[in-house]
Order: sequence, then C-alpha cells, then structure tokens
Amino acid sequence: MIRQETPTHWLLVTHSDHAKAAGQFADAWGNEHFAHPEPFFPLRYAIYHHDDGWLARDSLPVLTKDNRPEAFTRQLVGAYSAFEEIDLPTYLKVRGDATAAVAAVDPVAAIFVSMHTYNLLSEQADVNTIRPEHRQAHADFLAAQLAWQHTTAASLGLDAATLRRGFEFLQCCDNLSLIVCSGYDQPRDLRHTHPDRAGRLHAIRCTHINPGLYTLAPWPSSLPEIVLEIPYRSVAKAACTSLTTFQSAWQNAPIQIHKLILRPAS
Repeated sequence: MIRQETPTHWLLVTHSDHAKAAGQFADAWGNEHFAHPEPFFPLRYAIYHHDDGWLARDSLPVLTKDNRPEAFTRQLVGAYSAFEEIDLPTYLKVRGDATAAVAAVDPVAAIFVSMHTYNLLSEQADVNTIRPEHRQAHADFLAAQLAWQHTTAASLGLDAATLRRGFEFLQCCDNLSLIVCSGYDQPRDLRHTHPDRAGRLHAIRCTHINPGLYTLAPWPSSLPEIVLEIPYRSVAKAACTSLTTFQSAWQNAPIQIHKLILRPAS
C-alpha cells in the first residue's frame, strides 16, 4: 500500500496499482534521445508485476500499532527503509513471493525483480534496524536471491551489463511511481542515471508542480505529456480505530481515479 494523508482521510493506492503506473511510465519511455532498454518485453513485464507479492496483503490491509494503514509514505522517498511499516519476516515473504510469481511466467523478468529486491534489502535498507533474531534470515534471503540470479542468468546467457541496465530502468520507473503515488512534493532525481542513444548518462529530474502535475527534465518520451490514471481509495481516519472497522471501510470505499500528468520541464 502507498499512503497519502489529508486532515481527515488516508488516500490509499495498492502496490499493484503503483506497479501499473510504473509500467505506464515505462511504456511511454523512448524518443529520439532515449531508447527503450533491452530486452524490453521481459523488462516491461517485470515493471508491471514487480510488486505482485503484495497482492494478498493489499486485498485485506492492516493497521500499524498507531492505527495508520500499513504503507509506504512520502517520508520513505529517498530514505527507504526496506521494511516500510511491516515486520521483516513478513516483508521477506512478500518480496520472495514477488520474484517467484514473476519467475513462473518469465524467468528473465524475474531476474530484474530479484535484483530490485536484493537492492532494497541491502543498499537501500538500514540494516542496523534489523532485530538480532532476524539477521540470519535476512542474510540467508539475500544469499538465496543472489545465487538464483546468477544461476538463472547464466542458464539464459544474459550478460551483466544488460541486467544492470534493466534493473536501473525498473528502479527508475518504480521511483517515479512511488513519488507521484505518495504525493512527494520536493524536486528529486529519479533513481540512477540513464543513457541516451549516444551513451551519455543523464539524471532525470522530477519536479512537483501541483498534486496533478509533475515535470521531468530531460524529457524521455516522444509523447507531449504522459497521463497516469491511478486508482485510490479514501478511508476516513475515524474508521481506523480498530482493524475491523478499517478493513470494512477499505472494502466499502469506492475506487476513485486520480489523473496525474507528467510534462517536459519548461
């Protein structure tokens, strides 16, 4: 779940809908300056499905100890805690399930998802927050993901440069979607730098203009603007006094569509 806050409500986007927004951005990528990374179709599948491990949990979301919907928030953009607001063993299962679900359809796509997972739990995680009794499980999970990546990539003949580029593109699209779904309102470069057709690397600066508009520079699409339609549900804070009332409010909340526009920076 990705969460925004208003004075009276929580605005909630599921991880799968966040991933679809990331996929829509990936689909719009490509112009005379920037090419689609290859192999694009497995990579596209990875982007659209990299959070499939959350499907069951997001279908019946839970509350944190302070009665907030358990979620990724704008405060985690740029300071990502791998565990969000979820305990580590559950988080490891969610991330492992995501890789396994994609691997059942496309093992190339699953390598990109596994690389993303590994990065979230290593480079981006504050491992000092891991409880002592969970540290071995964390280390074992990372080792298993890395071994699977290497074995699968070797069996498919995929080289390290191709995998690295695909992983960085997935994280760029994921980062853009997290920024807009969480309502992050500070200028920020999307994750990693990205090559143009001449091989020069560029940081893509994302800037919040208003809740329905962000700009990107340089502009990576042949479209004059990119429109993302993001489904969300609005749940009153007053309904979050207990898990039962929250889950009932979530299930009965109508799905609303937030139309968000990306444009070139002027």
